[in-house]
Amino acid sequence: MSFNDIFRSSFLQEYSSDMSTASIIVYMAVAAVIGLYIFLIYRIITKKSFYDKNFNISLWAMTMITTAIIIVISSNIVLSLGMVGALSIVRYRTAIKDPMDLIFLFWALAEGIMCGAGMAIVGIILALIVTIGVFILDKLPMAKAMRILTISASDYQCEDEIMSVVKEFCRTYKVRSRAISSGELNIVIEFSSDKEKECTDALLAIEGVHSVSTLSHDGEVTY
Repeated sequence: MSFNDIFRSSFLQEYSSDMSTASIIVYMAVAAVIGLYIFLIYRIITKKSFYDKNFNISLWAMTMITTAIIIVISSNIVLSLGMVGALSIVRYRTAIKDPMDLIFLFWALAEGIMCGAGMAIVGIILALIVTIGVFILDKLPMAKAMRILTISASDYQCEDEIMSVVKEFCRTYKVRSRAISSGELNIVIEFSSDKEKECTDALLAIEGVHSVSTLSHDGEVTY
């Protein structure tokens, strides 16, 4: 037997382990519980108007699938090399629009790796730390998001009076759009104010103004 054969044999034996069925069941059960925990936390923390249940279910499924993959990889070095090669050709093109969704995906992936590697304690500690951190940061007082004010008037000459009212009641404001057609005026203003109702009432009192509306948005916060 040559040196290469001896080295290859010892290498494969060292990095090969027969995991018992009981251990596999325990690892998968822990992963299922942690995945369910991530499922519940995502449902609580998300503030989307349209809750995506399929995405939330995929978080639990990703935890389970990643655990199974890590169990297979850790049990046999040959299978791990083959699986790395197989997974390297997979491309995911689903767009993640919310950064928080990306965090939950990475969290589920990390928990699967820890459970599959037999480090469930680290996974539990990570889950507690992430949960506490997310809830604390979510409750911290931050700058209030700007609102959108749309004004429609039948006389474009009342624009100066409109802007004087906006300047009086709004702490900050910025004209985002101004459209004039057939003598009519449509203005879109991004503003921040503690007297929103008083501002809209004053605008409606201006002669020529026939429509005033305010909208909120989920865009960037201006400090």
